[in-house]
Amino acid sequence: MHIFEQTTPEMKLLKMQLRETWIAGDFGRIAKTTSEDAEEFIARLNLQSGTRILDIACGSGNLSVPAARAGAIVTGIDIAPNLLDEAGKRAAAENLKIRLVEGDAERLPFEDNSFDVVVSMFGAMFAPRTDRVITELFRVCRAGGVIALANWTPQGFIGQLYKIAAAFLPAPKNHLSPFLWGDIGRLAPLFGEAVTDFRCCRRATRLKFPFGARKTVEYWSAHYGPTRRVFETIEEAQRTVLLHDMEWLFSANDISGTDGDTLINAEYLEVMATLRN
Repeated sequence: MHIFEQTTPEMKLLKMQLRETWIAGDFGRIAKTTSEDAEEFIARLNLQSGTRILDIACGSGNLSVPAARAGAIVTGIDIAPNLLDEAGKRAAAENLKIRLVEGDAERLPFEDNSFDVVVSMFGAMFAPRTDRVITELFRVCRAGGVIALANWTPQGFIGQLYKIAAAFLPAPKNHLSPFLWGDIGRLAPLFGEAVTDFRCCRRATRLKFPFGARKTVEYWSAHYGPTRRVFETIEEAQRTVLLHDMEWLFSANDISGTDGDTLINAEYLEVMATLRN
């Protein structure tokens, strides 16, 4: 079964482009900068042994691995096969069992009510059709189950970084901003009466790199798929401007206090919702 079947040609093309974006570079290197926060995120769920958990857009396993370590029965799904391979290697290194599936957050290949907890960290928010993703979250999570998300905020560092990069590309058609997921006022109505408990908390993850702003931008642009694809798409003169703008943003947000390191607080919105019985 093709993971992008039953959709329009335009949407299928967009999905394939998104898939290629996350395959590009080496996102696993970027994910390492948020791995400690991912472990703390899982710890706050107080998972019990045997809990059935789905990690949507699981990437290299930042949530899946600590969840399996806690004794949960873990399934991870992602559109990028290279990231699934990396997650599998991380699980194997710790003798952990994680079911890894290539698939689309807008059309999850699982039965209704299959999971006790559904999670996503900086992942599901990037699917183009927010309404479909939320419908799928509700469908695969059992009544009384928990949906837990970590979403970059529009005003935070990653939101600002995307805003800078987006200025160099044509606006996508019929594609809501992924940062809707980090806006409480816009996200809460989408959950509505389907949940009995909806809690949000702003948190910040620390992005730390062992070099200055310029090299950090070069490192980020080489390994973070979305930024890398922008650089590959635009002309050389635009690349120079974008590189300058990104270096300014990284420098302006650097709280390391040293020339040889870059340390940035990147804000995200943590969402915890309990589905109605």
